[in-house]
Amino acid sequence: MTHESSLRPLCLAELGQDSAVAPLAPQLAQFAAVARLEHVTQAAQLLGMPQPTLSRAVARLEAELGLDLLARQGRTVRLTRAGRLLLGSVERALGELERGVEQARAETDPVTGRVAFGFLHTMGTDAVPALLRGFRAEHPQVRFQLVQDYVAAMLERLRAGELDLCLVAPLPDAPDLTACPLDEQRLYLAVPSDHRLAGRRRIRLAEVADEPFVTLERGYGLRLITDAFCAEAGFTPRIAFEGEEAETLRGLVAAGLGVALLPPGLVPRPGVVELEVTAPRTRRAIGLAWVTGRPLTPPVAAFRDFVRSRRGRLLDHD
Repeated sequence: MTHESSLRPLCLAELGQDSAVAPLAPQLAQFAAVARLEHVTQAAQLLGMPQPTLSRAVARLEAELGLDLLARQGRTVRLTRAGRLLLGSVERALGELERGVEQARAETDPVTGRVAFGFLHTMGTDAVPALLRGFRAEHPQVRFQLVQDYVAAMLERLRAGELDLCLVAPLPDAPDLTACPLDEQRLYLAVPSDHRLAGRRRIRLAEVADEPFVTLERGYGLRLITDAFCAEAGFTPRIAFEGEEAETLRGLVAAGLGVALLPPGLVPRPGVVELEVTAPRTRRAIGLAWVTGRPLTPPVAAFRDFVRSRRGRLLDHD
């Protein structure tokens, strides 16, 4: 780190967060410039300020701290012992700030920046890889931080600023979030191959009101949707097992532990039959969510616009 890079105006303006130190931040950085160069006029030229103004600023710092930091010899200066101790701390703070500024710039760079993207577990096998593949064909150097989680946790992380965008279902209905619908996915009733209804192609959901269900845990979007569809059909599902992965549920259905509302499997699962549900219309809306009014960095905005351009083509339709 060169002397000049550690004393740029951005660093001078932002040094220090502690309430006792922050008001002195500009004077501390100005002191560091004088101490480094051991010359008030040269430091003033570097900082782009009049020499008398700089001299007064350093004098005020000494007065506020109650310390003699510089021994003056005309326009040249020498550090006192207290000045050397303080300079070391100021330079470390400036160095940390410099690194933070560079990291922030790297995160927001349009070409090489980062996107923190959350998505449902059920989207991770097909839809999300296709999105990333398509986007990276146009933006090969953009970096991704990917998070798979259930809806409630992702929205919490979105609000906290840990995620930039989330692919979710159901779509959130909250004033602080913006949700863009992208596609609809049909949900099928998965039953064991030896189930009494396995020979049917279509059923009404009310026909399995007395059956045990295997579902995702509370808080998962698919669980919210399952509960809502069962309520619409006039019953509360009797839960035999709660899990975290849709494919685990499919395996439990094959083992005869219950039935489940699930998106279509990528490949047929032995021992499982998928039935179309005619009443209610078991489809889930999938969309992209972000925090309303929060500025998006160039790479995040580019990815959001790319995902929105895939509206109606996010999923393979059956």
